[in-house]
Amino acid sequence: QVQLVESGGGLVQAGGSLRLSCEDSGRTFSSYGMGWFRQAPGKVRTFVATISASGESTYYLNSVKGRFAISRDNAKGTVYLQMNSLKPEDTAVYYCAMNRFRGISTVANTYDYWGQGTQVTVSS
Repeated sequence: QVQLVESGGGLVQAGGSLRLSCEDSGRTFSSYGMGWFRQAPGKVRTFVATISASGESTYYLNSVKGRFAISRDNAKGTVYLQMNSLKPEDTAVYYCAMNRFRGISTVANTYDYWGQGTQVTVSS
């Protein structure tokens, strides 16, 4: 049984940093790619970052490249999203998700399991 639990969201000023964490309570975490998505009010859920099962491959939304970093600790069953130089347009609910494959993916419908989301608010 996969259960993804996010933490680390909050309110931060523009230019600040936050680190999101997503822990999987199951025992198959290391076998699957992971991703972070976000949904701003009134907008569709969009891809932010993805990492392969081994952690060797990553891919980012263009607007967060150089500011965000995705990583994982397979021993802890946890994926992270380090967010630096935050902007007001980064404000959204952030969701982690587990892919059905080992590789990276930007496509939401390739992810079978989703967390409950954590709110990130960046003030100007």
